[in-house]
Amino acid sequence: MAGVSGHETHQNNRRRKKSTVWEHFTVKTDGPGCARAYCKRCQKSFAYLKHSKQSGTSHLKRHIALGICQKNKKIPCSNTDADPPKKRARAKPYIAAISFDQECCNSKIAKMIILHDYPLHIVEHQGFIDFVKALQPQFNPLSFKAIQGDCVAMYIREKQKLLKLIDGIPGRVNLTLDVWTSNQTSAYVFLRGHFIDGDWNLHHPILNVFTVPFPDSAGSLNQTVIKCLSNWHLKGRLFTLALDKFFSTETLIGNLRSLLSVNNPVILDGQFLSQNCYARVLSHLALDVLSTMRETIDKVRESVKYVKSSKSNEANFLKLRQQLQVPTTMDLVIDDKNKWDTIYHMLVAACKLKEAFVCFDAFDPDFRLTLTLDDWKQVETLCRYLNYLYDAANILTVQPYPTANLFFLEVSKLQLVLTCASLSHDPFCSRLIMPLQKKFDQYWRESCFILAVAVAMDPRYKMKFVESTFGKIFGENAEYWIRVVEDGLNELFLDYNIIEVLPFTARSDNEGDETMIKTESFDEAGFDGSLFAADDGLSDIEFYISDLTCNQQFKSELDEYLEEPLESRVQEFDVLSWWRINRLKYPTLSRLASDILCVPVSTLSADAVFDTQIRKMDNYRSSLDSLTLEALICSKDWFQYKSLPITVPNTLVKVEC
Repeated sequence: MAGVSGHETHQNNRRRKKSTVWEHFTVKTDGPGCARAYCKRCQKSFAYLKHSKQSGTSHLKRHIALGICQKNKKIPCSNTDADPPKKRARAKPYIAAISFDQECCNSKIAKMIILHDYPLHIVEHQGFIDFVKALQPQFNPLSFKAIQGDCVAMYIREKQKLLKLIDGIPGRVNLTLDVWTSNQTSAYVFLRGHFIDGDWNLHHPILNVFTVPFPDSAGSLNQTVIKCLSNWHLKGRLFTLALDKFFSTETLIGNLRSLLSVNNPVILDGQFLSQNCYARVLSHLALDVLSTMRETIDKVRESVKYVKSSKSNEANFLKLRQQLQVPTTMDLVIDDKNKWDTIYHMLVAACKLKEAFVCFDAFDPDFRLTLTLDDWKQVETLCRYLNYLYDAANILTVQPYPTANLFFLEVSKLQLVLTCASLSHDPFCSRLIMPLQKKFDQYWRESCFILAVAVAMDPRYKMKFVESTFGKIFGENAEYWIRVVEDGLNELFLDYNIIEVLPFTARSDNEGDETMIKTESFDEAGFDGSLFAADDGLSDIEFYISDLTCNQQFKSELDEYLEEPLESRVQEFDVLSWWRINRLKYPTLSRLASDILCVPVSTLSADAVFDTQIRKMDNYRSSLDSLTLEALICSKDWFQYKSLPITVPNTLVKVEC
């Protein structure tokens, strides 16, 4: 009877398990009164208590029906006891219960306006209000003044973060000045900082946007730059300053050079003031050469426009190129006269399809804008040299604000190409390129020193590449230019050795950051050696320099670095990572390298590299007060800049020498 009773109990237990969930689970008893349900597919175990709603079968059904089981996603659970969609629907009251945060919404709208250049008045537009109200009926519409205040407040918060970052960097800061015009009698100057932080990450934020009278702006611009240096705690920490010749006068240049010399007495007497924006130099060369062939280019442009003017013309042209079996997949493009790279792309595509253009008048009687074979030959010559300018400028668009070591190779190659072309036996080629070569030669001579010093800080090239390149460009005068770079590099290294000594003697007790150097005393002493004069008349600095130069057995970090074997020239070489790894081996030289490698050669942003005209501030932004305008422009730059990769690989370096 006992056996029968046990058998009946077992049958009753099986009868109770009517749910289809038991097709996928099995129950195992782990101990007295302790049972767990195991998934047959993934073997995951779950608590299981008979006759209990707390650990019954509901959680087992969710595991199967909602696809939680990774090995059992496609198996449906057709259980009449519970409907999975109804389980999901129960979460709705929880979502509806989330409290509305007006302040958070205001902040998100402010960031949206900053990132996408929306007008501040958008918050008062009825369409925007209706849209937001449909999403959240509790939303209170904002006024122009309210959103303006939110944007400025966001700018001030972000500025404090950036200021803290700049205060903590171990090196110096490089500045660039870019100018925009407007329809008013004023111009807008963008002051951008370039620096490397303690972790060897490259930064290039816009620091200020300010308005100056135009064109008479030398005095006000000089005062504004001085104010910027003070506001950003950069006095005595400025390494180089670059601006475009378009916005520079002799008075302004003299004032800024004095500013560099006074605030940076040990950095080559403030010589690192550049008036040559690399992007603008290339744009001017491109416009000059395009202007030389204006009539021929206009013919090409009109021919392209005719083909692109209608679908039937385009279809006829396509049919002709297929019949002629023109070996190119390029399509015709209409250029934008405000971007010289689009003119170049238009000419290249047209040259590839010149056979079709030559025959198109016979195929389409309405097409009469034909070019001669000589015209096409000249356009091909033009494209060949425009390609060198395009490649030289494109480095600034592929990687915004690349490290300075990348430019020596591109600039020296362009210098050689233009020099050879100007001496060509082809009269058309030499006549076309000679004016370009003269202008670029001036840029090369003014910029080759800083570019050579920068490439010397690249362990793949060092001075060996400089010597080889100077030999090709300067010929018998190469030795003089090599010595100029070597002497300048040694003087810079000596200056940085002096800087390493100064913090122990001239550190400001009033500054919270112990790494900051008190340089105001240089202004008074003029850095004539009397600042640290010893009893015997020989200053500490003079003694230190004497010790460096007179000890024949002393080998500096610079000597050791230059004598080390070159690193292999690989495409994915990251020069900043190399110096981060080797900063303990070269503590002083690495500080020099960090300042040199972030020296900017162009004042323009990546989207303005190919511009043919100075950019103009639109009327809406010109109507904003100066603080609001600065808040919108700077904050946008900072938000976008944060989204970029922290480490910037030098992928643009070409392997060939």
